[in-house]
Amino acid sequence: MTEEKLTENERKLLLQVAREAIEDAVHGRPLRPLDWESIPPRLKEEGATFVTLTLNGKLRGCIGTLEAHQPLIEDVREHAIAAALADYRFPPVRPEEVDHLQIEISRLTTPQPLDYDSPLDLIRKLRPGIDGVVLMDDGRRATFLPQVWHSLPDAENFLDQLCLKMGAPRKLWRLKKLTVLTYQVEEFHE
Repeated sequence: MTEEKLTENERKLLLQVAREAIEDAVHGRPLRPLDWESIPPRLKEEGATFVTLTLNGKLRGCIGTLEAHQPLIEDVREHAIAAALADYRFPPVRPEEVDHLQIEISRLTTPQPLDYDSPLDLIRKLRPGIDGVVLMDDGRRATFLPQVWHSLPDAENFLDQLCLKMGAPRKLWRLKKLTVLTYQVEEFHE
């Protein structure tokens, strides 16, 4: 990551804000107001995040953005709520699940184009466990965070699954040159 890492206190505050937002949203309460006076300056700067929720070690929701467009603390809050209530792959989190959720926040660097000449060259240039990858083709787009390499360590299978996530045939990355972006994350969790 090129950006300076967050301090332990900044991380704790983001995790606390995420948990409170999920609690309020799942229970149908208005969100607690943010105390802007006490928020560290870096959390007021624009940032892009993904918030991942797990329950008993299994994915329960993951939503985020690739482009920074709002204060980091607001981005975390928005995506924590969306991961709990709006991930189309899962039913909304139920009130009795909230206390058992594990929250993980991934703060993204700005995605950069990855230039490659062939499918083999693409495989060679990817850095498993380091790079998050975005594939784009004909208005479709999908991404995997760098953490996904843990469950899909083979680069070919990683790209196959990312094509499927994008709604494309699994081998599309072998058949035509796609737009590929990479980014890194600062990941932290409760």
